[in-house]
Amino acid sequence: MVDSLGDKLKLLRKQKGLTQLQVAKRIGVSKAVISNYELSNRTPPYEILIKLAKLYNVSTDYLLGIDDRKTIDISGLTERQISAIWL
Repeated sequence: MVDSLGDKLKLLRKQKGLTQLQVAKRIGVSKAVISNYELSNRTPPYEILIKLAKLYNVSTDYLLGIDDRKTIDISGLTERQISAIWL
């Protein structure tokens, strides 16, 4: 069972077939920072958490353990509401 944010980040990265260095480059941080996130030594700030959620195509609620669903249901939302989610 995946419990911590770090565990989820590591699992999602491996599922995408990415290295820590590749993730780091894509979101603009160092490999050491990604390692610390995955080891739960550091917690990403909001802006990085959002970048990670977009990279892994999951919701921030999923990463934070608020929701078990990896994605959000956008059915019934207007285009404006959908665009606000993906800013």
